[in-house]
Amino acid sequence: VQLQASGGGLVQPGGSLTLSCAASRSIFSFANMGWYRQAPGKERELVATLTSGGSKNYADSVKGRFTIFRDNAKRTMYLQMNSLKPEDAAVYYCNARWWSSGTQYDYWGQGTQVTVSS
Repeated sequence: VQLQASGGGLVQPGGSLTLSCAASRSIFSFANMGWYRQAPGKERELVATLTSGGSKNYADSVKGRFTIFRDNAKRTMYLQMNSLKPEDAAVYYCNARWWSSGTQYDYWGQGTQVTVSS
């Protein structure tokens, strides 16, 4: 499966941005999806997850500001980001992960840059 992330850009502090992650085939019924980010000089960190069953989890730093959701018909996952802060600036990656017959499958999108600056 291929994941295509898009939607990054430059936004002012307090602004909003929506990231998209399009999957090349239907995987949401069995894949756990997630958004990660990596800022310069920092480790990649988990931002939000959306399980195949629809459960959502968020990093404490984005709770109440970010929303992860998906559109099954469009095979696309989204990350709605509101009240953006300079510390949210990073390259954002989408991820799909599942297990089948004892094997873990782990796929990443190419990353999309989010810059938060006035």
